[in-house]
Order: sequence, then structure tokens, then C-alpha cells
Amino acid sequence: MKAFIIDRYGKNEVGRIGETPEPEVRDDDVLIQIHAASINALDSKIKNGEFKLILPYHFPLILGNDLAGTVERVGARVRSFKPGDEVYARPDDDRIGTFAEFIAVKESSLALKPNNLSMVEAASVPLVALTAWQVLVETAKLKKGQKVLIHAGSGGVGTIAIQLAKHLGAFVATTTSTANVAWVKALGADVVIDYKQQDFATVLRDYDVVLNSLGNGELNKSLQVLKPGGHLISISGPPTPAFAIARGLAWPLRQALRLLSFGIRNKAKKNGGHYTFVFMRADGAQLREITALIESGAIRPVVDKVFPFQDTHKALAYVDSGRAKGKVVVQVV
Repeated sequence: MKAFIIDRYGKNEVGRIGETPEPEVRDDDVLIQIHAASINALDSKIKNGEFKLILPYHFPLILGNDLAGTVERVGARVRSFKPGDEVYARPDDDRIGTFAEFIAVKESSLALKPNNLSMVEAASVPLVALTAWQVLVETAKLKKGQKVLIHAGSGGVGTIAIQLAKHLGAFVATTTSTANVAWVKALGADVVIDYKQQDFATVLRDYDVVLNSLGNGELNKSLQVLKPGGHLISISGPPTPAFAIARGLAWPLRQALRLLSFGIRNKAKKNGGHYTFVFMRADGAQLREITALIESGAIRPVVDKVFPFQDTHKALAYVDSGRAKGKVVVQVV
């Protein structure tokens, strides 16, 4: 089968389309013919080697963390899916590879595609929607009437998180650039901070939750907008000892992450609040909940651009440029 492959880690590694064997299908796997796959910031971070200590991949490596497609065949123990089903998923992080013609995904990580979405639209959803769900619903337990700041509202996670937070009944603030202020407001944000004109830390106060997807500067300033007892949740790091334990990482790595996150954990604690790092995981059951929200109209995906499969490297470069609004998708079929 054809796949988009990298042969080594590095920012200068462009990647290539090459031939690889079709994936092995285990008893609890579903083999999917991929119609479309979307680009995530995670793809570039993996390519650059930022996660090589946490996720030790082998080369040549097929990139890609999102897909929509059609079931080709199922493993002996699979009961929920059959050939011909239209599905979507974020595969488990040790079995990525959606920039390809086929992939084998665990049954438990898979869900039927929303009826009201095309394959391209569906491919844009799983990773960012699961991230938003695991931050706002699972970790923050966001309730009606609470206030949440979602950084980078025009990004892939931001566009879905704003809609999910509004569905949960929260008051939503977000940050974006001048060009996207009206556009992000139309997604449902109550307050939009133009970071080119305003400093969010001087404008916002008494927030219950902050979802951070940016760098250390924004992470530390986010503590200033939280009320005492508030919850700062970051998907861009630094990882915590709790994360290291959950991943089963070796003792030296646990100690390194303890030191790396000590400063922000300590500052949050002094404020009476707490800091959590979320590294999203595949979850078919949560994806089915998200499907229901999409089919009800509560959440709609935002697709910026669609690239043909042979231009996967250009799609990655476009996302790296930081200009994308919502998601960028690669059309495989």
C-alpha cells in the first residue's frame, strides 16, 4: 500500500510517499480503507522527535493520527463493526499511521462516522474532539455557569473546545489574532481577546478553568486569570509525574518530568488551584458521545483546506505555518 513515511526524526525531514506492507490485523482489530486523514500539531512534534522518549517509534514511520474511512475486514473477536461500515477514529498512539491507504485500529478506539458529515469533515474530528472532551468533560468536569478560557480559539482544538464548552453551559473566553476575532465569536465565544492588541492576563479574572495549548509564557500568565481553586490544564506541557506514572515511564524519566513541571505545579498550588497535563488517548466510547453531539448540531467541524494525498508534505508545512483556521485534511481516496 502507499503511505507517507519519515525515515528519521528532524525538522528538516520532509517525508515521502512510499510502498509499505498492509498492516497486520489482530483478533480485536478492524482493517480500514482510509478515505481522509487530518493534520494535527502532534504530527510535526512526532516528526521533530519531541516525543521520542515517551513514544519510541520505529523507522520507517507512517505519520498520521486521525482518519475516516470504510471497514475492509474485521478480526475474529470484533463484534461492533462489519465490512462496509463508515467509521472514524484516532488510533492508539503506539499504532499511528493514518497517512496511508489502510490502517488496523483496535475495535475499542473506533466509532461509526457521524451521518451528517462527509469523510473529509469526519477525518478532521477525532483527535481534537477527544482532546477537548478529555480536558473539559473528563478532567475539568466543566459545569453550567462556570467560566473557561480556551487559548488559540481558531486552532483545531480551540474551534471544537469552544463549541463543546458552550454546549456544557459555560461562559467562554478565547484568544486569537486580529483577523480571526469575528470568526471565533461566531463559533460561540462570549469574550474574544485579540492577543495582538490585548494581554489576556490583564483583562480576564476569576476563571474556573484554563485550557492551554501554547507555550510557557501563556501557561504561567494563565494562573493570573484563575480564581482561587481554579484548574489550569495544558495539552502542550510540561508533563507531570502523574502522567509519567500513567504511561508507565521509567524512573529517570519520571524524575525528569517531576523537575520539568515543578514550577507550574507549585505556582498553581500556591493559588489554591491545581495543574494537570493531558495527553489525549484513543477512546471509541467517547467518540460515540461526540458523534451524538455532531449529529444533533451542537458541534460542527471546521475544515480550512484539503490537500491531495501526494501533497501530504505541503499540508504538514501549511499547518506548521500557523495560518490554518480549524483543521487541514489530506484526501487519500
